Amino acid sequence: MQNLAKKKWGQHFLSDKNLLMKLVEIINPKKNDVFLEIGCGEGALTELLVNKVKKIIGIEIDSELVNFLKKKITNQNFDLINDDFLKVDLNKFFNTHKSIRIIGNLPYNISSKILFKIIGKINLIDDCYFMLQKEVADRIISNSGSKNYSRLTVNVQSMCNVKKIIRIPPQVFVPKPKVDSSFIRLSNKKTYIDNNKKIEVLRKITKITFGKRRKILKNTLSSINKLKPPVDFSLRAEQLSVEEYILLTKWIIEKKIIL
Repeated sequence: MQNLAKKKWGQHFLSDKNLLMKLVEIINPKKNDVFLEIGCGEGALTELLVNKVKKIIGIEIDSELVNFLKKKITNQNFDLINDDFLKVDLNKFFNTHKSIRIIGNLPYNISSKILFKIIGKINLIDDCYFMLQKEVADRIISNSGSKNYSRLTVNVQSMCNVKKIIRIPPQVFVPKPKVDSSFIRLSNKKTYIDNNKKIEVLRKITKITFGKRRKILKNTLSSINKLKPPVDFSLRAEQLSVEEYILLTKWIIEKKIIL
């Protein structure tokens, strides 16, 4: 394996062959699967999957890696796009393919932004497998009242089933990161949060409440406190459950309240 990782994009490439094989086993690719891979890196996982599936669409921001990958993986079912995933219009993939699975070793510095983009389309995605900084994964799977419970937690869990599968140590990456990673699975969860308007309202609520997480909701959402909201406004942001955030979102939409 070459070392083409660049610090500016937070790149850390998996180098352990046994772990890579284990991840393929966990992902369980099928011959009719279409995968969208975020950040193919040096193609270590890509080359293990490409002969097992119908198509892999790779999105890679690094032009040097794109040139490297085009020479390394020449399969006809591998399409490579040199672009920033955060700027890519995902609808063109969903319009072309009825079923899509997403995989990626997400850069630590933009993983939350990627997740927010993905969960907005989770109802169109079969499932997602992501390598994340362990701290981010712990936030995603946390429960209300815990120190890791956050805006990201609420938004992900309001639309996704989440499973943390395995912990990944630093020594299996090149270059070696300073922290542990985790491999997680996301899949669509049917809840009230099922369209763009509802997603937007929930994101606005959580941005306000977690922006001042030490204050109680009576203060952070003071403009609607007198309207008898359906949840306890004497609680702080991290004390409200995901289900209560969903209930609050529904109430705000039904009451046609503008935050």
